[in-house]
Amino acid sequence: MRILVIEDDEDLADALVRRLRRLGHAVDCQNDGLNADGVLQYETFDLVILDIGLPRMSGFEILHRLRDRGSKTPVLALTARIDIEDRVHALDTGADDYLAKPFDFRELEARCRALLRRPSVQAAGVLRFGELVIDSAARQVSLAGQRIDLPKREYSLLEILLAGMNRAVSKAEIANKLFAFDDEAAPNAIEVYIARLRKKLEGSPLRIETQRGTGYLLTAAGDADATAAPRD
Repeated sequence: MRILVIEDDEDLADALVRRLRRLGHAVDCQNDGLNADGVLQYETFDLVILDIGLPRMSGFEILHRLRDRGSKTPVLALTARIDIEDRVHALDTGADDYLAKPFDFRELEARCRALLRRPSVQAAGVLRFGELVIDSAARQVSLAGQRIDLPKREYSLLEILLAGMNRAVSKAEIANKLFAFDDEAAPNAIEVYIARLRKKLEGSPLRIETQRGTGYLLTAAGDADATAAPRD
């Protein structure tokens, strides 16, 4: 998943970026409100972590402008303010959740997981394609009871393809969601990750087809449609 952290406290921003990247997310960071608003006008993210007290443009204004543009991107608001009216204002303006500083990083990570599950294929909890099982909460994949070892970025790629299942997902869209601004990805990085994921899915109903000039198409072979099931 691709996350934008908007936080002007450099130490806190660095800590957030490090922790979220360790969880396998592509993370970008902005510490200026006006610049962050500009980024949000042209880039798409799966989640925004937004500090309210920012230079040049407040988090409230960023949030207001984001919702005015029709964006439904989940937003977790952060603030050191303790006034209940600020919390209510953030939620009324369009924040999906609110966390007061100082906070425990474990709670922030849990809230991020909850927000990331809402709009995507992860809401199903567990997806089954025949004997292939994808557990979004645990970020694990198994085939016929045997776990498939997917590093964080390969799993993120699978999420991206699942979200666009049965339609061609362009390389640009994949790159936008898989890599952060400052990631040094090789020119053929996407092809390499696709090849690795395709090999690991061999024997499963899922197929990754290369659509020349269009992108990559994820389909399920035969009648192995996705079914959602609760975790054991």
